[in-house]
Amino acid sequence: MVRLCFWILMGTMIQTSLLGQSTGDSPAYVCPPCGSACDALVFDKPGTCPHCNMILVKKNQIKKIAFYLQDGVEVLDFAGPMEVFSYAGYEVFTVSKTKDPIKSQGVLKVIPDYSIDDAPKADILAFFGGNAGRAYQDSAVIDWIKGQTEVKYHFSVCTGAFMLAEAGILDGMKATTFHNSLNSLEQNYPQIEVLREVRFVDNGKVITTAGISAGIDGALHLVAKFQGLNAARRTAFYMEYDNWVPGDGLVLSGDNPYDVAFSGPELAGFVGSYSHKGDGVFELTLNPTDQTLYAKIRGVNYPIFHEYGDVFTDVEGGEPIYFQRGTDGAITGYKVEAEGEVFEKLK
Repeated sequence: MVRLCFWILMGTMIQTSLLGQSTGDSPAYVCPPCGSACDALVFDKPGTCPHCNMILVKKNQIKKIAFYLQDGVEVLDFAGPMEVFSYAGYEVFTVSKTKDPIKSQGVLKVIPDYSIDDAPKADILAFFGGNAGRAYQDSAVIDWIKGQTEVKYHFSVCTGAFMLAEAGILDGMKATTFHNSLNSLEQNYPQIEVLREVRFVDNGKVITTAGISAGIDGALHLVAKFQGLNAARRTAFYMEYDNWVPGDGLVLSGDNPYDVAFSGPELAGFVGSYSHKGDGVFELTLNPTDQTLYAKIRGVNYPIFHEYGDVFTDVEGGEPIYFQRGTDGAITGYKVEAEGEVFEKLK
């Protein structure tokens, strides 16, 4: 397995190349789709892909997400969530009414992968703002949305909510949209309870977000729902989305991934300097705002995430870090293997 992350945290670049082909008896891990030959490889352990360095994900966690794009669609509306879902390992494809090229904000040309006539089945349908009237006022598009009966989740950004509203998917639900369009959504669809000043609203199977950048928050929320909060945190770190506030939305469903966000051990006791392989030393600090521990290496903070008990994982490959306690209960060091060497806490 390629042990990149924790060694990066410690300032080294050591690879252990223990990744192996899956035998079929153990959980299957795959590389997130990157367009390279490694997309076809299957591994039996978590870690990072030895070919493209992407974090491996469980094969059964990969979601197929259809991005419906209309001509004039807002770039960040769909590009932000696309970045989130791609890094998380999901399979994203684009759909439009036809396969004719569309232009986002009059600048970016996009050639849809599919039309509504030949689009494959998806786990999630996603809709975005920017000239949204072109889609929600088109009966053929709305009929297509209504016909996707096997879809498990619906997701919208900005005025993409109007497509869900027109298709009746938001009837009897709470929802939000772009701030300049809140009144319009409320007036035209009185069966929807329109909420203001909220980044996203999660009804369980239907998630709507406010405008533009809020779509990134909504997409990270979906990753947290499907794979756990730490997977979303890793994605936000990769994107350098430093201002993300986990759970900064309204969650009405029973699967709230933030319920246990701060239920771990008292983190202040982990803070301090630690020895490391090769006489190295690193500093572990605590950010009280997000209640996350950071290994500070050469001025850069790399987060580590609590999993259970005194076990944490690193930010990239999800490698375990086993902290040790003395007889008095205080943290005395850590191990990177359950039965491996203990690296001492220096102070």
